[in-house]
Order: sequence, then C-alpha cells, then structure tokens
Amino acid sequence: MKLEGGIVDAVGRTPLIRLSRLFQGESFDVYGKLEGMNPGGSAKDRPALYLLKEAISRGEITEKSVVVESSSGNLAISLAQLCRYLGLRFICVVDPRTTEQHKSIIRSFGGEIDLVSEPDEQTGEFLPARIRRVQELVEQIPHAYWTNQYGNTDNSLAHNEMTMKEICDVLHTVDYLFCGVSSCGTIRGCSDYIKSNQLPTKVIAVDASGSVIFGGVKGPRQFPGLGAGIVPGLFEQGIADKVQYVTDRDCIEGCRQLIDRESIMAGASSGGVISAIFNMKANIPKGAVCVAILPDRGERYLDTVFNDDWVERKLGFSPRKMQGE
Repeated sequence: MKLEGGIVDAVGRTPLIRLSRLFQGESFDVYGKLEGMNPGGSAKDRPALYLLKEAISRGEITEKSVVVESSSGNLAISLAQLCRYLGLRFICVVDPRTTEQHKSIIRSFGGEIDLVSEPDEQTGEFLPARIRRVQELVEQIPHAYWTNQYGNTDNSLAHNEMTMKEICDVLHTVDYLFCGVSSCGTIRGCSDYIKSNQLPTKVIAVDASGSVIFGGVKGPRQFPGLGAGIVPGLFEQGIADKVQYVTDRDCIEGCRQLIDRESIMAGASSGGVISAIFNMKANIPKGAVCVAILPDRGERYLDTVFNDDWVERKLGFSPRKMQGE
C-alpha cells in the first residue's frame, strides 16, 4: 500500500502571493501562503499526508486499518480524501462547532461522522471529550489507528519539510512569519525549520482570545481551527517569539478585508492572521518581509464568517456598517 501518485502529488507547492492591495502604503511587505489551494482545501493536507505515509512505512497502517481522528473539520477532510484514495475506512470525531459544510465534504469522501454533543465535564471543553471518544473507538474497533494530530510529530514534520522550505525557496529572506495555532503542528514544524537552518525569522503565533495554549485565560470561541482549550502535545516552550491574540471579531474583519481588497475568500483563522499583522504593524520595521500562512478556503464559512445575519446574531456587530454599506 503506497500513498503516492494521483491526487497525492498535488499536495503542497501552494501559491505565495504579495498582498499589495491590503497592505498598500505600509513600509513592509506581506505575502500570503494560500494553503486553501491544496487539493483538500487547507493546510491540513500536509500533515494528513505525513501522518498516513509515515504510519504506513512503519507498518502501523495496513489494508485492514480503520483510521480514526478528532478534528474540528479541515484535517478530517484531508484524511477522508486520502483514506478514500487508499481504500481505508475513516471515522472522524467532531463537535457542534464543526460547520455543516465541513461535515458534508467529509461524508462526500466516504468519511464517517461521530458527533460528541457534550463538552468535557471537568474542563467545559469539547476537545478532551473528543479525544476520549477517539480512544473508545480505538478500543472497540478492530485494527483501528489514531493518527493523533495533537501529539504525533509527523504533523509538524510535514511543515518542517514542506511548508517553510517552500516559503524560503521563493523569498530567501523572511523577517516575520505569522502563523495561527491550534494543534501547533504548523508552527512547530516551521519553527523547527527556522531553528535548524539558523534563520533570522521571527515567529509570531496568532492565537484566539480564550485559548489556553500560551497560558491565556480560557474563554468561549466561535470558530474552530484557531486556539485550543488544552495545551497540545506538540507545543513546546520557545515555539514562538511573540503571541498575538485575536478575537472572533478580528477574524471576521480580517476575512472581509481579504475578500474586499485582494479577492481572496479565506477561512476564519486566516482572518485572524491578517488582523494580527494589522494589530502589530507599528512594531514591524521598515522594509521587513512578512509571510502570513492562510490555512483554508472561505467557502466552508459561508454560513458564519460571510453571513451578515449570523455575525450580528452571534457577535453583536454589523459587518454591513464595517463595510460602509
């Protein structure tokens, strides 16, 4: 069983474009890494590929395996696509914050949805409850294999060997890397590449207000894919040079600015990354080269980020007024 050829070969090598309109007039340059151009629609195609490929090479996944994972949506889509290519059964444990679009795409690839409807009693978070459900499924189902995006270093390896290398091959010099955090796979892999190659790049972690990854105070978050209610196993001290927190509103405003100025429809975490750059712009030196990793496509958020009525109902502000309508 080999994970190569066909759709597999389309993973990676995503465009890196200058966001010249969005940051017009600024003294620094910003480039967006369009991870939504991966075949599965997000940066999660990269770790999905490595999590499966490395497990196959170690003999941990065989033709009989049932792949199980906990995901807020994007990794599940990527795993569902690759498992379908391999002919493997895939089960994803999700919670109520996973969008209907994400679930529909997972099912379209033959993935099975296992919904955890109640959060963990001790923490009030869904992630521990999802992980507990994954462990139950692994015990119950013969030949079940948990890819474990939260603690498996194959997750970060994908970004070490692919994402950051691709960026540096194009730009050569990167002064600031802005990266959203959740499982910490992307930021861990990029940070490892920067350190091992002794690059001067400053890593800016973009975390959600209400996330505890960097010691923040736990609070409610509307969007999946940015922040976490527990500290992931891939987190390590020194993984970032600075942490920029963004709110749900920041995520929406960043998304709306991206589509308004650059015609890029990206997901909520991408909006958070863009807002983080604007929030930090007074401290970015003249002539600096910045890269923003934009994790996924925006079509999966048409009922939330890009739905004015939803935004007004859930967050209490009007995107119409923000856009001057």
